[in-house]
Amino acid sequence: QVQLVESGGGLVQAGGSLRLSCAASGRIFSSYGMGWFRQAPGKEREFVATISWSGGKSYYADSVKGRFTISRDNAKNMVYLQMNSLRPEDTGVYYCARARGGDYYTSYTGYNYWGQGTQVTVSS
Repeated sequence: QVQLVESGGGLVQAGGSLRLSCAASGRIFSSYGMGWFRQAPGKEREFVATISWSGGKSYYADSVKGRFTISRDNAKNMVYLQMNSLRPEDTGVYYCARARGGDYYTSYTGYNYWGQGTQVTVSS
């Protein structure tokens, strides 16, 4: 059984930084792509960032490009999202997800395991 547990969310002022972590359990973590999504109140879940199984390929939503960085440590079964220059519009629940395959995927349909989410609130 695969479990994903996010941590690192919180309240931060605009312009600040947060680092989200996702701890993954289960077999063969390093064989799968991973992603981060977010959901703001009253809005649909949206793609934020994704990384391939080796960490060699990554892709970002236009809204976070240049500000957020996704990374992974396969030895520790961990995925991270470094978020800099945060804006109020970055507020939402952030979810870690494991992909169905080893590549990276921008659509939620490419993922079959999800964490419970961690709240990020950016004040203006």
